[in-house]
Amino acid sequence: QVHLVESGGGLVQAGGSLRLSCAASGSTSIINAIGWYRQAPGKQRELVAIISSSGSTNYADSVKGRFTISRDNAKNTVYLQLNILKPEDTAVYYCHAEARLYLRGFWGQGTQVTVSS
Repeated sequence: QVHLVESGGGLVQAGGSLRLSCAASGSTSIINAIGWYRQAPGKQRELVAIISSSGSTNYADSVKGRFTISRDNAKNTVYLQLNILKPEDTAVYYCHAEARLYLRGFWGQGTQVTVSS
């Protein structure tokens, strides 16, 4: 089992920045990749960025050039740096761990990001 805890959300003005953290605990050796997803009211959850165990990254087109995903292996933590925030970035942000032997992976509880115009 893997336990994920997100933090760092908040209220920020358009153009501002936030850094989200996703701290993993438990059987972290089974994690293949960690992704950040977001879900806005009335919309489906969407992948924002993902980082694999090898360090490769991928981003949604809507956040390329503004968001950066990174990790600190010593702390078992994945970060999402959010820059040049827009009101349409407002959502609950979740981290998800893709893990061996667990088809559905593991989800954190989410952290709210609100961007005011």
